[in-house]
Amino acid sequence: MMRPSRALLPLFLLPVLLTGCDADKNGGTAADRADLDAAARVWGVAPELVYVTKVSGYTVFQASVGEYEDEFVTAYRSEEGATKFGLFAGHGTLTAESCPKQPLGEVSDKRVTCEHDGDAWYRKAGGSHEYAVPIDTVVVHLIAATDRVDRAVLRKAAEAVHRPDDTELAALLPAKDGADT
Repeated sequence: MMRPSRALLPLFLLPVLLTGCDADKNGGTAADRADLDAAARVWGVAPELVYVTKVSGYTVFQASVGEYEDEFVTAYRSEEGATKFGLFAGHGTLTAESCPKQPLGEVSDKRVTCEHDGDAWYRKAGGSHEYAVPIDTVVVHLIAATDRVDRAVLRKAAEAVHRPDDTELAALLPAKDGADT
């Protein structure tokens, strides 16, 4: 379920988005269950909430990865650094009936429009939009400002939502030697 308190998350992520590191790699095998469980404990989230995406031209910020109000969160930034979107994964459901009733980030006072698009929901309210991807009892939200990230980018991110492989999981975790990733 989207929470209105997400309005503050972009402010918390701003330093990360301005100074984040490039750490989005792909090509490994699905992460080992024990490794995923251990990583989830580090972040303080349930293991079933750990999802990632891959969009050409965008990288994950390892320093943004963690827990926010019982959800798994991370930020992605374009290689040019001009645009960003957030990934939030939390327990919940999304149906045609509940979709417009759930607030979209910081725009809880605006009417939410919903459009079913493949296996996901495209949602828009005020100056924000998102793709929400229901997966069993989890909903993965990919949210951005409408004037910064276009719908096609969010759609590609929604289509690419998946559980992390070994390489992606390692890239999400803090560097053990303190070095940037």
